[in-house]
Amino acid sequence: MRRARQSSVTVGSITLTVRRPTDLEMLDMRGAKLLQSDILKKFVDDWSGVTELDLIPGGTPTPVPFSKELFAEWVADHPESWTAISTAVVDGYKKHEEELALSIKN
Repeated sequence: MRRARQSSVTVGSITLTVRRPTDLEMLDMRGAKLLQSDILKKFVDDWSGVTELDLIPGGTPTPVPFSKELFAEWVADHPESWTAISTAVVDGYKKHEEELALSIKN
């Protein structure tokens, strides 16, 4: 079910797997004062194309497995990625809302 809510967004040479929020998560977010940083950290599930060179100066071209903690460190230092990631998450939910509205209508 979680995979069905996923899509990809590319930031530079890195491809991130983002997940649209569930309806329950959106309900919680609408009632809370969520920061953009919360959205960035919570709804990114994976990455590809990330090497040590992307993370540390003098690193190797060895691929680095995804972890939420490592991603949080990376994204904190890459503001150029914030809009693309947030937009992908929000657009995923908007598309879900539109599909839900159409199914109710029909």
